[in-house]
Amino acid sequence: MRIETEQSRHGLGGGSPVQRAVVLGGSFAGLMAARVLSDYAEDVVIVEPDCLDDASRTGVPHRRQLHALLAMGHTQLERWFPGITKEMTTQGALVGRGEAVQFYVDGHRRLPLEEVEMLGATRPFIERAVRLRTRGLPNVRIIAGRGQGLLIQGKCVRGVRYIPNGQQTETTTLTADFVVDAMGRSSRLSAWLEQEGWPVPPLDRMTIDLGYATASFRRGSELPGTVIAHSAPGPASDYQPTLCEPGALAAVEDSRWTVVLAGYAGHRPSRDPQEFRSRMRRCVQPLREVAEQCELESDVETFHFRESRRRRFLAASRLPGGLAAVGDAVASINPIYGQGLTLAALQASALAAYLRSGAAAHEPAWGYFQRADVFVNAGWNLSTTADLAQPHVIGPYPRGYALMRWVGDKITQASLQDAEINRAYMSVVHMQQHPRALARPRVLMRAARVLLAR
Repeated sequence: MRIETEQSRHGLGGGSPVQRAVVLGGSFAGLMAARVLSDYAEDVVIVEPDCLDDASRTGVPHRRQLHALLAMGHTQLERWFPGITKEMTTQGALVGRGEAVQFYVDGHRRLPLEEVEMLGATRPFIERAVRLRTRGLPNVRIIAGRGQGLLIQGKCVRGVRYIPNGQQTETTTLTADFVVDAMGRSSRLSAWLEQEGWPVPPLDRMTIDLGYATASFRRGSELPGTVIAHSAPGPASDYQPTLCEPGALAAVEDSRWTVVLAGYAGHRPSRDPQEFRSRMRRCVQPLREVAEQCELESDVETFHFRESRRRRFLAASRLPGGLAAVGDAVASINPIYGQGLTLAALQASALAAYLRSGAAAHEPAWGYFQRADVFVNAGWNLSTTADLAQPHVIGPYPRGYALMRWVGDKITQASLQDAEINRAYMSVVHMQQHPRALARPRVLMRAARVLLAR
């Protein structure tokens, strides 16, 4: 066994010194975590098996599907990498706000919002820009390898074991003061904790049986000024695609439209390009126009998302010190709501707040998980409440679900008619406010007045 030892020291938020922090996983969530850790650790190491900049990352099979960066995610990205939006737009990405960002429910378009700004770019493009900025930090480096376990001594994580790329069985130990699990949905952290005799964080699951498909079209002069269009089923269709197919498009780099279509259970999209176009023609006007006017430039790529998952670290009776988790390693939520990248960015900010608090590196990171849970639970509750409206989703149902859905449907209906309610509703969709903002008496009373007046 070969061992790479620590070389330098630094301080973590006024707590115990941190010589090295290790991030297991180098996708968007891991890169965001590494950026935050670079402010607090002398040496930040990302261990990632698919580390080539432009290679297809086998560890992220849905990487080329259309991913949304919600308004709050875009804000957090610019916070941690100032000027990155300008860099990406110079290279072909687009930024939309107001009329350029179109959200539809049951085929009805929402009122535009100038304060909602979204980025039109593919996930590989965004990830590449973030990776370049992260690798440019003087104390961040990437090691090509696959995590194999934790090195736990006493009550603390003291490092990780990994197999370097190109080797079959030789394990290297990398010592560390702080370790972040960013290994995604297939994270083996729970198994590693169990092997070391630690409690496993409980795992919540909700089977949703979602399928979605993405394809690229050549972008021309059609839809001038449109950057994002998103279509979702709502109360009028009982959340079924009877009025309008669910889907979205984004104007992205290289003069392309990236289009995604989604469906549940027996309505999942296939790889057939003709079927894909036919479904686009049953969607909202921007997708219909692209289907009629634009040349298909790629294969139709499909992905099956069987269930949403959430690991409840705060429910574990004990956690080793110096350990955190981010991204899909914590929660992997129905992707049609576009929360994944934004949740990862918010978790990075929660990690920064925890480190700033003066936390000791070798203490359990309860403070981080408490901060991150505010965002994770908001995303989980928002998505699962909507998923339970699907007739094939059988639970588990939260207490008071029937009332929550009824109130939610009424607010959704009112938001299509009233600018103030729409603004409150969309601030929740874009994770700028917590979902409980929609339960404020002022919002409920205004929604009632709007619906009664109708």
